[in-house]
Amino acid sequence: MEKYLVQAPDSNLIKGTIKLNGSKSISNRVLIINALCNNKIQIDNLSNADDTVFMKQLLQSEETILDAGAGGTTFRFLTAFLATQQGREVVLTGSERMQQRPIKILVNALQQLGADISYENKEGFPPLRIKGKKLKGGKIELPADTSSQYITALLLIAPTLENGLELDLTGTIVSVPYIKMTLKIMNYFGIETSFTDNKIKVKHGNYQPKSFYVEGDWSAATYFYSIAVLAQQAEIELIGLTNQNIQGDAVIAAIADSFGVETTWKENAVMLNKVRKPDFSVYNFDFIECPDIAQTVLAFCAASSIEMNCEGLQTLRIKETDRIAAMNIELQKLNLASLIEIDNNHWKLNIHNLTTHDSHLTISVSTYDDHRMAMAFAPLALKTKSIVIDEPHVVTKSYPMFWKDLEKLGFRIESI
Repeated sequence: MEKYLVQAPDSNLIKGTIKLNGSKSISNRVLIINALCNNKIQIDNLSNADDTVFMKQLLQSEETILDAGAGGTTFRFLTAFLATQQGREVVLTGSERMQQRPIKILVNALQQLGADISYENKEGFPPLRIKGKKLKGGKIELPADTSSQYITALLLIAPTLENGLELDLTGTIVSVPYIKMTLKIMNYFGIETSFTDNKIKVKHGNYQPKSFYVEGDWSAATYFYSIAVLAQQAEIELIGLTNQNIQGDAVIAAIADSFGVETTWKENAVMLNKVRKPDFSVYNFDFIECPDIAQTVLAFCAASSIEMNCEGLQTLRIKETDRIAAMNIELQKLNLASLIEIDNNHWKLNIHNLTTHDSHLTISVSTYDDHRMAMAFAPLALKTKSIVIDEPHVVTKSYPMFWKDLEKLGFRIESI
C-alpha cells in the first residue's frame, strides 16, 4: 500500500499562490446538459477530477455495460440520463462500495415518471438495468433528507419530460445550495424553473447551447483555509475564485473568518491572511447545506483544540465511506478528539486535552477510499509536524494536483 509522509513547512509563514481547478460539481452538471444538447456546448475550465473525466468518457461510450466506479454523482446522474435515452439498454454498475450505496429513492422516482429500470442483484442497490425511453414526467413526491444528488439527477433531465416535472420534497431538505446550483445552471441554458418552499417546478423545454466557463472549485479551496487556520502565519492566494459564485462550499470563508483567517476578494482570486487566533473553545455549526466541508472543519477544530456541536452530518454515512465513523476513528488515533453522536441529528466533537503531542511519533491516517479523508487530514501536519496518509492517490477523484499544490506552500511530500 502506498503511503505519503507529509511534513510541515520549516517556516512559520505559509505563503504561496495556488491556481484552482474548475468546480467538479458544476462540471458534472454541465456535462449532462451538454449530452442532452448533442454535445453542442463549449465548456471552458472543465474540472480535471477523475469523477469528471470518467463522467465525460461514460457519456460518450456506446458500451452496453457501463462501470461508474466509485463516483456517486456519476452513478446517480447517469441513472437518470440513461433512462431518457430512447432505444438504448444498458447495465450500469460500480465499485464494491458503490454497490452498497442505496439508489432506491432515485429509481422509484424515475419509475413513477415512466422509466424502465430493474435491479440486477439486490433490490435498492446497483447494478441497474436501464432501458431508455421517452418519459412522461409529471408530479411526484421525493424524500429530500438523504441526498440532493437524487434531486439534481431528476432536475437535469426534467426539461426532456413530456409534461415537465414538479417535485414535492418531503422531510428536511439537505444540501439546498447544490439544488440551487443545478437550477441556476439550467436557467443559464434557457430552462424555466421555480423553487418555492418544498416544491420545485421545471417546465418542458429545450436546453439552449451556449459557451460556459466553469468557476474555480470552492471544495478544493477549503483545504487551504484549513492550512491558514492551523498556520502561525499565512498569506495564501487562491486563483479562480470569486464572491459571485454558485457553490455552497464558499461558506468556508465565513467559517474561517471566525477562526482568524481573513478573506480578501480580488477580481479572479482570493487572498487568505491569518490575522489572529480563535478566542473561543466551542464552535457550533449546522452542515445541512454543506456536508462536503464537514471533515475539513472537524479536522481543523480538533487540531485547534476547539470543541464542536454540530448538526447536518446524516448524509455523510452514505458517501465514499461512512465519514462519521471514519473521522471518529482517525481523530482518536491522533489523540486529538472523539466524534460522538448525541442523538438523531446532533454530534459533539470532544477534545482530548493532552498537554503535549509526541512529535517523534508519526501517525498513519487511513483514507477509506475517500478523497476527502486524505485532504482533510493532510493539513494536520502543521499540528503534529508530520503525518502519514495511506493511499494518497485517492485525491485524484476530485483534486489530482492536491499534493503538488501542497508542495508549493512548502510542505514536504515523500512516498514511503
